[in-house]
Amino acid sequence: MACAIVCGESSPSHITLFRCLNRTLDSIKDNIAHIFANILGCQANTDANARNFRGEDLLPFTFEHFIKQWGEDNHLSAQDWLSEKKNAGNDQDPHAVFNVLDQMLKDSLERLRTMRESISVAKIGFLGCTPKANYSEHMDIVRGLSVDGKLGSAFWLRRKMIKKGIIPDVSTHNYLLNGLCKAGDLEMANWLIREMLEMGPSPNCATYNTFIKGYCLLDNVDKALYVFSTMGNNGIRPNIITCNILVHALCKKGLVENAKKLLEEILDDDDDDDKTDSGIITLTTLMDGYFKNGNMIQALSLWVDIQRNTEVDVVAYNVLIHGFCLSRQMNFAYGYLCEMTKRGLLPDVFTYNTLISVLCKEGKFEEACNIYGIMPRMGITPDEVSYKIIIQGLCISGDVVTAHEFLLSMLEKLMVPEPLVWNSIIDCHGRYGDLSNAVFVKDQMSAFGVQPNAYTYNALIHAQVKGGNIIDALSLEKEMLLSGLSPDVVTYNLLIGGACNLGHIEFAIELYHKMLRIGLDPDIFTYTELIRGNCKIGNIKEAEKVLVRIQASSLPIDHVPFQILFKKYCKMREPDRACDIYQKWLARRNMSCSL
Repeated sequence: MACAIVCGESSPSHITLFRCLNRTLDSIKDNIAHIFANILGCQANTDANARNFRGEDLLPFTFEHFIKQWGEDNHLSAQDWLSEKKNAGNDQDPHAVFNVLDQMLKDSLERLRTMRESISVAKIGFLGCTPKANYSEHMDIVRGLSVDGKLGSAFWLRRKMIKKGIIPDVSTHNYLLNGLCKAGDLEMANWLIREMLEMGPSPNCATYNTFIKGYCLLDNVDKALYVFSTMGNNGIRPNIITCNILVHALCKKGLVENAKKLLEEILDDDDDDDKTDSGIITLTTLMDGYFKNGNMIQALSLWVDIQRNTEVDVVAYNVLIHGFCLSRQMNFAYGYLCEMTKRGLLPDVFTYNTLISVLCKEGKFEEACNIYGIMPRMGITPDEVSYKIIIQGLCISGDVVTAHEFLLSMLEKLMVPEPLVWNSIIDCHGRYGDLSNAVFVKDQMSAFGVQPNAYTYNALIHAQVKGGNIIDALSLEKEMLLSGLSPDVVTYNLLIGGACNLGHIEFAIELYHKMLRIGLDPDIFTYTELIRGNCKIGNIKEAEKVLVRIQASSLPIDHVPFQILFKKYCKMREPDRACDIYQKWLARRNMSCSL
């Protein structure tokens, strides 16, 4: 029977076996076709443009198409394989047909393995080309998301890249780190740097500078200095930018001498090309620190060094002028203003704002307004800070009319001031009893899209209380609640004071209990107003109970509550009780002094 099969003779049993063999091979063909169709189909969906695969080319894919691509030498058929055995004799093993089938299956699987390996190599090459372009775009997206503060999405995309075996470069990690530091999430930033040290890419100096600046923004200079000390351990050399960040943070805390030592340490080791330009930034920061500490000699010594070693810029002159303004030496400030102009350095808006600020603090508003008038002629447009300084100064001095004129000037120049400016004018109108203008400014504030805050309403309530309009003041409290604002302790102190001034002590006590119900803690001003109100209507015993309550609390207490009771007893011609109150005040004062 074996001989008959090998020689190609036909018999019913032989034909049945031969058909079974062909069906087996057809099944193998179908499985191979299905496997390769899936492989190539998925790859084409991943990036069809990379290898010019088209969907219509893949749909009719069959095993014969695949065989045709790989060449006729790889084609397998039962007849061709068996034809190699035509010379076999009739003395073969009767089970040779099964050995033939087994060998055919082995050869088919071996060819399948070889072809799949070849396809895998092609697939790797196919995928290896596209990610380089795509991952570059992905890193740009991560950077953009980090700048926009969308850190969750940025880290999600970073994880996806790492899972595909691509680690973003150090610049991309620095963007992520900067976003975390701006958000104040220094714990996550610390984790990111540790992961960079373990997995890569290695942190560079910019990485550590960003991390140090993050701690400085949170006013945690100790942590910033610790990070600075670890840079050398990780093979990173600090540069002048590192120095600038730390010197600024140390000077801000008044540690100018420490900043100077750090400056000397880093500048001695720094050999960057931009050392001179960066050095003037650090020296200027240090000079500003000495000025703020009142150390004029050291500050001027640094000024001499700056002039000798570097080219002085506008910022250095601004620091110098600001230093003389702090010490109220306006003659020197004006002198250096002229000197910088002679050297071809035009003063900027910061220069003029410095002069306007110190003049307003000294009450020289006419001179401040003159400086403001000079700015446009020098080509400098006053900014919001310029207006804010002048308006606040004028409101403090009580010149609300001029302050309102400056506000209108801002609005004409399409500058919408912050709530503090509006509130200053509202408060000034209220202090002088001009309720109509105070309300008008508040309405104008809302019309320009600036939402009134608690201070706005407190200023209006104060104006209403001062005018004796307690009902209108209470309506403002309700308006606050409707606007989504929560009244604070100042709000209720004003209302309680207004009720006490009108002799409505019961209503004042009701407001006091309302404070407690909503979770506000009364302060010394609250109790002082209650003492004043009780004394005004003659409830002297209730006033003394309030005083005892203050003394039993941990609130700091001044002389005012004692003074109110002392004066009341004096008016009642009760010197003994007045003397007793005086003795209590002395005991309280001595206790405070001993602490």
